[in-house]
Amino acid sequence: MSKVIAIDPGLSKCGVVIADIKEKKVYEAVVIKSHLVLKYVKKNYHIEKNVQLLIGNGTGSKNYIKYLIQYEPDLIIAEEKNSTYRAKQRYFDIFPLTGIKCFLPREIFILNKNLDALAALIIMEDFFNIKFDVSKKIKTKTWLK
Repeated sequence: MSKVIAIDPGLSKCGVVIADIKEKKVYEAVVIKSHLVLKYVKKNYHIEKNVQLLIGNGTGSKNYIKYLIQYEPDLIIAEEKNSTYRAKQRYFDIFPLTGIKCFLPREIFILNKNLDALAALIIMEDFFNIKFDVSKKIKTKTWLK
């Protein structure tokens, strides 16, 4: 399996990342309302070839796992301890501060950011022990409808 769909589950929204393990590249990173995530994953699971599903074992994951269990053996349940906290640091790895912003506290730049997709990336990187390339040109969106 070379493609992975990683999910950071949450009660109101979820982060989802689609990546290629062999290429170590992220293709899509989105934040989706919780009630839409299973539909989104199902659609992408059937579009992609040779895909694994990776879901963190944190907040609300049991509800998603009940549904995703149908995708075994392609379903992996992974540890996600501190993934959202670590996503804040990863945000600055991808989008480094430049100029005078370097002298300001980092926290003021991420107050309103949805870091759930980056938390899904952290879960995936931890599980596969790979640092994925996240281009600033990847398809990203916050889909909160």
